[in-house]
Amino acid sequence: MKNKKFFLPIAFFLSLIFIFTGCNKKNEKDTISVAVFVPGIMADSPIYNMLAQGVTSAVEEYNSNVEDEKKVNITILEAGTNQAEWASKITALAASELHDVIISSNPALPDIIAPLTVQFPKQKFIILDAFYEGNKSIATIRYNQREQAYLTGYIAALISTANTEDLPFANPEPKLGFIAAQEYPVMNEILLPSFIEGAKAANPDSSVEFRIVGNWYDAAKGAELAKALYKEGVDVILPICGGASQGVISSAKDLGFYITWFDDNGFSKAPGYIVSSSVMAQERMAKEITLRFLDGSLEFGKAETVGIPEGYVDFVQDDSLYIETVPADIRLKMKNLVNSIKSGQLLLPSP
Repeated sequence: MKNKKFFLPIAFFLSLIFIFTGCNKKNEKDTISVAVFVPGIMADSPIYNMLAQGVTSAVEEYNSNVEDEKKVNITILEAGTNQAEWASKITALAASELHDVIISSNPALPDIIAPLTVQFPKQKFIILDAFYEGNKSIATIRYNQREQAYLTGYIAALISTANTEDLPFANPEPKLGFIAAQEYPVMNEILLPSFIEGAKAANPDSSVEFRIVGNWYDAAKGAELAKALYKEGVDVILPICGGASQGVISSAKDLGFYITWFDDNGFSKAPGYIVSSSVMAQERMAKEITLRFLDGSLEFGKAETVGIPEGYVDFVQDDSLYIETVPADIRLKMKNLVNSIKSGQLLLPSP
């Protein structure tokens, strides 16, 4: 297997690849080619949609400033939600030797692609939302998701204990829910512990019930888990489960519990039920890192971590739905908490 070369089936290209500029093979002028590997489906994941948009924007900006023969080609592939297939699909992509760099986003990917850098030493990889050092073919950028999850847990506990006319739940011992698609190192070691950490910082009596969907798309299972948690006394749930989150939203509307949202601004998805959105500037980062590659300033073998102080993680406070849904005293507490992280007064380094 080590010395074999693999080629993407034609049907795979036809169904999954979208060509944005030029042809998909390097020509005699050695045109730069960029591939975006989406480990999922863009329609079900704001993070992957932002990844594709950011890289596309970078390529369009770069191409607007160079002659035709130097314009960059971009290819976008959706690998689907079956994680077991990601390794074979990204192997095939690297083996095609069509692209100077493959750009993706997922904390599980560095361990998958590290062996490929030996098999295909000319292939470069940029992975966002991941941390991997020491491989001269891989550059990674990690968002400080401890900050993200801490803020989310903090407001979840505040909402659960709120006793106002706007928020009828009055739970002196907050019982929160966390529904994940799957268990993986970042989930088990950063997201869940940090959510609990934030909740207990807001109210030491907080408890968190953790449930697993088993995949990133089963909305019916997401709804089922959310309903079961509600029956157990949970009144605020954080879903990080891709398309299955739609089931959690549906249950919230039916039963009247609240949702904290992750990675993008989700308030409009369920007005009045979503009480927070902690976001990552994925599109901005994808554009910036792509431009750094294209201008030759990106250093491979390095891993970067960015968070609230750098402006790549944030907690949405200016959305009108947030202001309408969340009481002023809780919004003030969240503003002060975010400012304490920005200023360095509260340090939450990513593990």
